[in-house]
Amino acid sequence: MDPIRVVPLWAEAVAPAAAPRLTYRGGPLLASAQVFLFFWGDAWQRDPQASMMQRLSDFFDYLVASPLLDQLSEYSVQDFQIGHGARTGAIAVTTPTPASATDGEIRRFVRDQIASNPAVAEPAPDSLYFVFLPPGVTAELGGASSCVNFCGYHNEDQGLYYAVMPYPDCAGCEGGLPVFDALTSTASHELCEAITDPVPGQGWYDDHNGEIADICAWQTKQLGGYTVQLEWSNVREMCQ
Repeated sequence: MDPIRVVPLWAEAVAPAAAPRLTYRGGPLLASAQVFLFFWGDAWQRDPQASMMQRLSDFFDYLVASPLLDQLSEYSVQDFQIGHGARTGAIAVTTPTPASATDGEIRRFVRDQIASNPAVAEPAPDSLYFVFLPPGVTAELGGASSCVNFCGYHNEDQGLYYAVMPYPDCAGCEGGLPVFDALTSTASHELCEAITDPVPGQGWYDDHNGEIADICAWQTKQLGGYTVQLEWSNVREMCQ
């Protein structure tokens, strides 16, 4: 697997190390993100997670056709014109989760569900699968752990694009926000990065500051009644 840059989203926002400037590295972009949501573990069958699952589905319905996606159009290139996407579905999967879910286990979970579950949307060039983990389950990536080093990440495996959303059951990943708002903030962070840099480091990237959302980590705004993260604009030279 190519090295993946993991950003500790829970860290207090600090000034970028150098003046930010994303440059395009020639890789694919997600022009019209087709987002499918997995809610893994039987905890999503019980409140408060059960009601949160529906709220998150509604959030993605809004987000993929929102002004936040309009902002990303400045990163369109000849072969990839970034526009609105769609949520293609959402399911709760009650198979047991490991106490610590490695990136390989999560990737296998997504591929197994695609292969065996007719309710799962088939992969397409713009498909993006979000995996929401239940409370108490740690995500592991390259020696780093959720709630220690990161609060979410996105990755790619042979054209399969996915994002991992550990439950924010630690103060660091709540970022001073209610749990639902922490999830929507982190989800918007990962969505915008997956669209503009789906193969980490091969899309729009800054060698000093990372991806589009890393530059603006934990700077949020209200959009459509939801808390979302600000994203870096090359055109305006600011987080917006």
